[in-house]
Amino acid sequence: MNISEIYETMEYSPAPESPDIALEWLKEHKSKFGLFINGKWCKAKSGKVFSTDNPATGEKLASISAAGKSDVDFAVSTAKKAFPGWQALSGHERARYLYALARQLQKHARLFAVLETLDNGKTIRETRDIDIPLAIRHFYHHAGWAQVLESEFPEHTAIGAVGQIIPWNFPLLMLSWKVAPALAAGNTVVLKPAEYTSLTALLFAEICMQIGLPSGVFNVVTGSGETGAMLVKHPDLKKIAFTGSTDVGRIIREATAHTDKKLTLELGGKSPFIVFEDADLDSAVEGVVDAIWFNQGQVCCAGSRLLVQESVAEKVIERLKKRMAKLRVGDPLG
Repeated sequence: MNISEIYETMEYSPAPESPDIALEWLKEHKSKFGLFINGKWCKAKSGKVFSTDNPATGEKLASISAAGKSDVDFAVSTAKKAFPGWQALSGHERARYLYALARQLQKHARLFAVLETLDNGKTIRETRDIDIPLAIRHFYHHAGWAQVLESEFPEHTAIGAVGQIIPWNFPLLMLSWKVAPALAAGNTVVLKPAEYTSLTALLFAEICMQIGLPSGVFNVVTGSGETGAMLVKHPDLKKIAFTGSTDVGRIIREATAHTDKKLTLELGGKSPFIVFEDADLDSAVEGVVDAIWFNQGQVCCAGSRLLVQESVAEKVIERLKKRMAKLRVGDPLG
């Protein structure tokens, strides 16, 4: 098939990817995961577990511990205890750990990509070619900033143990956005990944062990929104970083308004896609599809409103219908 035929049919070439590498990793852990606190795995004192499933097939991937209040208290106290030693390291010393994490992410990039696709349902093209490479670059990037922190930000200082709550749409990439700069600046972290997509955060915890990251610097507490709420309300956390829905963001803002906690909120939006009559309509339609269906539409800034100049509205709608009819639903590893 030549290029012009591909353009006319918009057919996709196959990109088969075996799930075996990720399934083997799950098997090594007996498909059961505890919490990662103080540099090691531990059972949740709550005794509660939940399952994470492959959304493409409905098959169970693993059982994961649900952290309760005593578990969250333990993780926060551990991060608080580890903070003075981590902060006392020079930027260069912290950078060495961040570089090591970036290299391990590169080494295990295929495992991370396949595991992310199994757990989240996004296509392997996106995890393999976008999410994982970007996560790696973030750790390299912030390793570089750690080395020049003292000269470039002489009046800035770490604030302590921070709580971070990330969503299900870009699990490992969101982790890198929050964890890499926090560690580079000398803070310690208690991370709560999304209940539905915790596996790559747990794999990341494993590579933290492999590189010898000091105990307590990075901790993972898994669970539902209740676990996240415990982090938000914990008095010993100096900051909460949250990415998720606007409604939950409002709740977090209200819960922290009377405290001295620092707060970072990255919330959802309603982003317009505007088409004028002088636009290349075929390109505009491709832009619309990419804007709303990139990452299966699971994007905070997805183009969820389409505003079209009246003179070309019918043409755009007709072409958009034809284009949408060619979208496929299928195996994200295929």
